[in-house]
Amino acid sequence: MDAIIDGDIASTRWADWHTIPWAMAFQSVRRLQIRIAKAAKDEDWRRVRFLQRLLVRSTTAKAVAVRRVTENQGRKTSGVDGVTWSTSTEKGRAIAELETRRYRPKPLRRVHIPKANGGKRPLGIPTMKDRAMQALYWLALDPVAETRGDLNSYGFRSGRSTADAIAQCHNGLARKHSPEWVLEADIKGCFDNISHDWLVQHVPMDKCVLLRWLKAGYVEGRTLFPTAAGTPQGGIISPTLANLVLDGMERLLKDSLPRCAKINFVRYADDFIVTGASKEVLETRVKPLIVGFLAERGLQLSVEKTKITPVTEGFDFLGWHVQKHLKGNAKKKDFLRIVPSKRNAKAFYAKLRSRLSELRGVRQDDVIFALNPIIRGWGNYHRVVHASRPFAKMDHQIWRALWRWSVRRHPTKGKRWIKRRYFRSNGSRDWLFQAEKYPLVRLSSISVGNYIKVRSDASPYDPKDETYFDVRMTRRMGSSLQGRRKLFWLWNQQEGLCPVCASKITKATGWHVHHMVWRVFGGSDRLSNLQLLHPTCHMQLHARAAKE
Repeated sequence: MDAIIDGDIASTRWADWHTIPWAMAFQSVRRLQIRIAKAAKDEDWRRVRFLQRLLVRSTTAKAVAVRRVTENQGRKTSGVDGVTWSTSTEKGRAIAELETRRYRPKPLRRVHIPKANGGKRPLGIPTMKDRAMQALYWLALDPVAETRGDLNSYGFRSGRSTADAIAQCHNGLARKHSPEWVLEADIKGCFDNISHDWLVQHVPMDKCVLLRWLKAGYVEGRTLFPTAAGTPQGGIISPTLANLVLDGMERLLKDSLPRCAKINFVRYADDFIVTGASKEVLETRVKPLIVGFLAERGLQLSVEKTKITPVTEGFDFLGWHVQKHLKGNAKKKDFLRIVPSKRNAKAFYAKLRSRLSELRGVRQDDVIFALNPIIRGWGNYHRVVHASRPFAKMDHQIWRALWRWSVRRHPTKGKRWIKRRYFRSNGSRDWLFQAEKYPLVRLSSISVGNYIKVRSDASPYDPKDETYFDVRMTRRMGSSLQGRRKLFWLWNQQEGLCPVCASKITKATGWHVHHMVWRVFGGSDRLSNLQLLHPTCHMQLHARAAKE
């Protein structure tokens, strides 16, 4: 194997797809991404362009891009050409086909998926080659997007989630002197109306390739439709492009308005809220700034869905209902309550009922295996808020649905017989829907705890933040059953000893999960790349590495 030269691994000795040294490949690409992020942070845009060209021409990066599109969930979905890369020969040949010269993207295949409100959301499915090209250029563009991103933008960014967005809402609204008004903004057809001219002028990537993607059009019903605006929903690079379009809104508001206006900005993808000291501030000063900012990019606010609401009345955001309750008593403090929204809970219950009706004639254990992932997914999403009461209420509704399912199966049997047949007792709890040893997951059994928000200025491309993200990973693993199993496995493999100081790792000493090959340098989250260290040893190890 040849050495790494300028961030690339020479591929002349790769016999086929299975001979590629993936650990070296990921590390090589990651090193280039770190250099791009550093240059973007220093605003050295000439160097950014040079490093981006180096990355997209790298055979190693092309291999990583092909691997991404052939291992994700959409790998079996073809574009307009009907081609999928399923064999190692096809994947190896695809690496050589990712050339910028003479590259012409094909139109997207238009499909429609259902939305939560009952409508249809249009998606554009690129061909495998176009997906791989987008993944390749995304590798070069994402470090810039992370560096330029708003501090409180949480959608489609590594290490950030909706939980961080709602935690920031809590931080901005929970205090005694927090703002009392919120602007709930909704962008009208965000992805479909972004100005192509603005994208070409301001997005730091190859302009010709970007313009070809934007003007590729889509095919629906054997008819080709051109695209004059917007980025196609379904492309790998589209979320990053949308983030680059909306980045800068928070900085504009903070720089244009005084501190007494109490401006807090939280955005997840194209959904965002802005707090203000009064309704007048939001109406006369904040809203015009947002309208002007969006107009430059070909976007506009939806008049029907954009509204200004007092925090005491409450508002919905990302599936949660946020409302401040005033006690009006000096002895009792006001408190901010965040719970699953009624609309979200109703949609979840409807999904559960629909799935249960499909399982009318199957065995009880099959019903449990089918419903458990749905229940656990909804519970894990909402565990970061005040969900204890909503969980208990939903558990009761699920129990009623399961009771009706059980009774319908045996119309001639008595209720006592049905109870003995489908429901069990466990300790002090009764009426548990359980088959042999496999119980149905109860939402109230999911621990609801305080979520610690990601630091706003933390970057996955900054080596200084490697320790920070390791600590967050440790905390995340400890909060789930699967994560705790991994921690126990690591502890057992190390015989309970810290590799740095050779002392025992106990509950009293605490522990951190350490990546032997740092993630910023391409290290994975696989157990083979993880170690358990004492917190002090972990900090010491990273401090020594920083000096070297």
